[in-house]
Amino acid sequence: MIYDLIIIGAGAAGLTAALYAHRYNLKTLIISKDLGGTALEAHSIENFPGYKGISGIELMKQWINHIKSLKIEIQQEDVINVEKQNDIFTITTKDDKKFQSKTVILALGMKRKHLNVEGEDKFLGKGVSYCAACDGPLFKDKTVVVIGGGDTALMDAQFLVNHAKKVYIIHRRDDFRAEPKREEQIKKNKKIEIIYNANVKEIKGKDFVNSIILDNKTELKVDGVFIDVGFIPSVNIIKKLKVKCDEHDYITVNNKQETNIPGLFAAGDITYNSLKQIITAAAEGAIATFSAFKFNIK
Repeated sequence: MIYDLIIIGAGAAGLTAALYAHRYNLKTLIISKDLGGTALEAHSIENFPGYKGISGIELMKQWINHIKSLKIEIQQEDVINVEKQNDIFTITTKDDKKFQSKTVILALGMKRKHLNVEGEDKFLGKGVSYCAACDGPLFKDKTVVVIGGGDTALMDAQFLVNHAKKVYIIHRRDDFRAEPKREEQIKKNKKIEIIYNANVKEIKGKDFVNSIILDNKTELKVDGVFIDVGFIPSVNIIKKLKVKCDEHDYITVNNKQETNIPGLFAAGDITYNSLKQIITAAAEGAIATFSAFKFNIK
């Protein structure tokens, strides 16, 4: 079978793209290892129209249920390669399954950056985490640290105070890179202590994390380390296609979400835009599908 459209990724961009594909009567397949994307990690979303406050899990659950109600085909597989030959794309998964399509939307999102410090890999799952919403409840009445200074880091700190007795925020600069309103909320919370102009040099422990060492030689006793130092786009699977990317590996697209490869589109956090939010990813997903529809009816 050759699909009209294959969407790789099932976060905000991918799911919205699928919704619009249904509206355009495109024979569509979603391929994604997980459903929901990075939005699942947001414990409270307060800037999506229609919701004064909703968890990422609950919001994406509604989106996923919407897509499933439309009977759109979903394959929960890990894509390892995308190739194009004779105007047809072939997508290969880790289980060596192959799917073909006339057009493809890349909605792969991003993966978290690592600190690359001593102890980070050793204590992964033993006090080191990249997902506060996933692991935060395990640190009830413990002391934890959030490393980072963007919206995700501050959001995670707000979530963690519901479980931990104390939350440190370690930021390498002297000011945050986050929404001013969220920053105000953080600074008013008495369970949160902020340490500016510092970097973590080592994560220490025996069987589990018990402290971190900063570059000013301060040692903080902590039970958990939550790393929120940014993301990098997930572009490894498209290297063979020679898709044009910028210097930071974000896929270059025009205002139609077209890449330099005919029939290949990209949307969401994998592309460069100055505001990486659920609402902007969804908008790009909708535009990408409209462009794919136009491509299919040429």
